[in-house]
Amino acid sequence: MTIKPLLAAFSIFWAGVSIAQSPIAIVIHGGAGTLLPEHITAEQRAEYHKALSTALKRGFDLLSAGKTSEDAIIAAITSMEDSPLFNAGHGAVLTHQGTAELDASIMLGADRNAGAVAGVSTIKNPILAAREVMHHSPHVMLAGHGADDFAEQRGLTIVDNAYFITPRRQQQLERLKHEEQRTLDDKAGPVGAVALDQFGNIAAGTSTGGMSNKRFGRIGDAPIIGAGTYADNRTCGISATGHGEYFIRAGVAYNICQLSRLTGISLQQAADEVVKHELVDMGGEGGIIGLDPQGNIVISFNSTGMYRGWIDSSGQLSTAIFKEN
Repeated sequence: MTIKPLLAAFSIFWAGVSIAQSPIAIVIHGGAGTLLPEHITAEQRAEYHKALSTALKRGFDLLSAGKTSEDAIIAAITSMEDSPLFNAGHGAVLTHQGTAELDASIMLGADRNAGAVAGVSTIKNPILAAREVMHHSPHVMLAGHGADDFAEQRGLTIVDNAYFITPRRQQQLERLKHEEQRTLDDKAGPVGAVALDQFGNIAAGTSTGGMSNKRFGRIGDAPIIGAGTYADNRTCGISATGHGEYFIRAGVAYNICQLSRLTGISLQQAADEVVKHELVDMGGEGGIIGLDPQGNIVISFNSTGMYRGWIDSSGQLSTAIFKEN
């Protein structure tokens, strides 16, 4: 038999083979903290649900079109960075000096490659800079003016720091300075996303403006791989939000993944153990979102609320703010 008939026979055989694809799913958060129903109007709730839904759909549409989990979380996080509602990008909280200093990180579960930026002040979408660090530098994290310069050289959109400043955050800062203590709004945490694509690959990312009224170049957990972000195809993808100092000390994202992988308990059980017990014992407040390799969505938080949303493997979209809804 000549080569052409062999190829034709193989093509007929291959056409009848069904290639198994992984389920696709995405989960996002928009910050956690002492959120109380009486402090949020019906109109504000509607705005948050709409913004969360928009971010989810942008990510899930890419997954449905056969794009990667990396593409999906980038789309979801940039959507939230561009919204004034969240503590990231355009809606970031302000430092004691009245400026914005931003952090972001990304990690891929397939090869555990990662990138992060910290303390940047002119990059419109810090999560894009984190991706550039991951793919186009030998490093994992770049910080400050060096990271800003790197992003500009990579062709990312550079803006004046005033772009990030909103009236809401200015008012919040002035109130904090006047009261000399943290208040409710101060506890708005980072945004983040975790996705699973049809190729079975998990990606996770986190972006934030940090802590309102922060000083001295403070950096939280969001850009720290293993604290605020972690992804490993064997076990999970995690993005965290909350009081960053505690999440760093507990290595929350990595801790959850390893606890599940090494003990065999479910990712939900591992997340609850770390978030609702270990963090609570330390005095840390916040939560996490995650996905396991089967597309099971995991959410755990010890605060009164967490802006969150997900589209599961059946395509069902849900968003929530408080424990009950």
